[in-house]
Amino acid sequence: MCRRACCPDGRRVRCPVVELRTDDVDLHLEIDGADDAPPVLVLHGITQSTATWAWLVAHLADRHRVVRLDFRGHGRSGRTPGAYRFPDYIADATAVCEQVLGQPAVVIGHSLGGGTAAGLAQTRPDLVRGVVLEDPAIMVPPSPDTALAPLDGNSLLDGFRLMRESIPRLQESGISAADLSSTLRGAPSPSGPLFGDLVSDDALDAMAEAMLQLDASVLDPVFDGSHAPVFDPHRELPVPGIVIAGDPALPDTLIREDDLARLAERSPQVESRVADGCGHLIHDSREHRAMVLAAIEDLLARV
Repeated sequence: MCRRACCPDGRRVRCPVVELRTDDVDLHLEIDGADDAPPVLVLHGITQSTATWAWLVAHLADRHRVVRLDFRGHGRSGRTPGAYRFPDYIADATAVCEQVLGQPAVVIGHSLGGGTAAGLAQTRPDLVRGVVLEDPAIMVPPSPDTALAPLDGNSLLDGFRLMRESIPRLQESGISAADLSSTLRGAPSPSGPLFGDLVSDDALDAMAEAMLQLDASVLDPVFDGSHAPVFDPHRELPVPGIVIAGDPALPDTLIREDDLARLAERSPQVESRVADGCGHLIHDSREHRAMVLAAIEDLLARV
């Protein structure tokens, strides 16, 4: 059931917050743009929330219906401990497509959101017009039983371990999002530079907000290898797309040269671009956000 939140005084004005109730979880959506405009579904990475994509709304909402989803366990969506794997996230995205969008959408996703978008495009191409995948989790798994790995040697893994331990304590401490954002500013990023030197101020605020809302157990499948695969890197991605990869020389980039070469061989409709000098956090980057926006605009013009 899809329920649009109402303004407190009951006035009939358009409010962008929607709560979608599925069989196993309540999902929080932020919707901007006209209801009859072509839809764009925007998916965040693991530990993030709709807030990480708030900057994009002003660029698209005059022409598109921009729908940002909080995955289960993230943001203001419900919690389902033990059900934080790719099939679960794809179920979230599918529910939004079927119950809210009403027509095929362009799907934009970062990291976990990119892997989800790619899996959705393979399993339900009837729901997807095209994809923009920012350093997506679509790597070849080391075994048939895992999908988000391999992260051995990737600096993201150390960051995830630190977050898994520290986030529950931060939430219990009652720290404000503003104070946490200030603390993050001086912390090292997975790429090496301090977060405050690498990413935009709004990205820091979005990170802090998301950390204080997160069910930290969403990270457990990253460590125990229980992410059941959905996207198959050996099959075609059957819709037009643009993949934006981080710099392969940096320690936190997910997509590597072999992954891009495999994608080019199997999916001729998908173009690859590399963000030189930037790792995993491309749309957060002060220098590279414009590259992500350009890819989104190019894909929208194409489809």
